[in-house]
Amino acid sequence: MPDDLPLICLRDISRTYDLGEVKVDALRPTSLDIEQGEFVALIGPSGSGKSTLMNTLGCLDRPTGGSYLLDGQEIVRMSRDQRARIRNQQIGFVFQNFNLLNRTSALENVEVPLLYSRSIPAAERHRRAQEELVRVGLGERTGHTTSQLSGGQQQRVAIARALVNHPSILLADEPTGNLDSRTSREVIELFSSLNAEKNLTVILVTHDPEVARNARRKIVLRDGEVTTDTSDFAEAMHSLQSRHFDESES
Repeated sequence: MPDDLPLICLRDISRTYDLGEVKVDALRPTSLDIEQGEFVALIGPSGSGKSTLMNTLGCLDRPTGGSYLLDGQEIVRMSRDQRARIRNQQIGFVFQNFNLLNRTSALENVEVPLLYSRSIPAAERHRRAQEELVRVGLGERTGHTTSQLSGGQQQRVAIARALVNHPSILLADEPTGNLDSRTSREVIELFSSLNAEKNLTVILVTHDPEVARNARRKIVLRDGEVTTDTSDFAEAMHSLQSRHFDESES
């Protein structure tokens, strides 16, 4: 990556869904830079565009217009297969519903991203999966299946799976949505330590202010646009609450 470029560089990125007679501007022209090692929360009400932005950043969806440079590579012009390779090599995903394979051990779940690379032998897959499970505090649970793990443990397995390919970016979509408050704090503390210790870029979508508080940068979206980009938690919350008040008065 050129020294003068951020890890993520969005310029007038937009996403419009053509629903026949109706076109929906899910993401209006948006420009945004995210540096390596940042911890960013994307927040906003339902329908604000935060999930569309997340899918764009994660190379899951191709933008309708604009430019997206990831590590100096233009994503917008890539084919589906090329974007899939980028996802596997550079991006780890964590989802609200964990998305683990049932009746499969924690170790085998973590190995899944490595199966796409035929050059990695089985012994190396096992070693790397074991290493990441230890990192997330599940070194003694490698043989447990999904049904034998608590919700918090399942999310830790999902985080280990996201880390096993040594990505530069960790994308988390409502990662605490199915967890109790104590377990949520533990998971966010894990994200914070990964960000600090590994210089891992962490970008998460959340509706929970307490989760957003932990991110050093808060990006508020509304109607497909970034309305606030700040490190100040109070400023971000004011932006959200003032919108809610305006809507209730209208």
